[in-house]
Amino acid sequence: MVSAMRLMIPVLLGGLAACTPLPDLDLPLDPVAGRDSASIPGLVPLDGLLALAAAQEDAAAGGGPRDTAAPAARMTALNARAARLRKATVIDAPSRARLLRGVAVPALQ
Repeated sequence: MVSAMRLMIPVLLGGLAACTPLPDLDLPLDPVAGRDSASIPGLVPLDGLLALAAAQEDAAAGGGPRDTAAPAARMTALNARAARLRKATVIDAPSRARLLRGVAVPALQ
């Protein structure tokens, strides 16, 4: 009975909202109206943008070959940290036992 009442409340509120008229918004029909074509950016292929971004990144990094030692050292440090975290105890023994017992769900009425 209670769950049916809870279900009816959103249904009734949705029905009331559906009956209200939409507000009149004074929006232009054409968003580009009144602008000259020079102010609208043109579409550019993605490949060209990616190549430009890669060239700018290489220029900012010095243009030479990339240093691979720093990522390898970081990966080694992250793997060591992961190994330490795997060995660490996160949940104490009483809490772990309580969690493993599970939740007793009473029979549905």
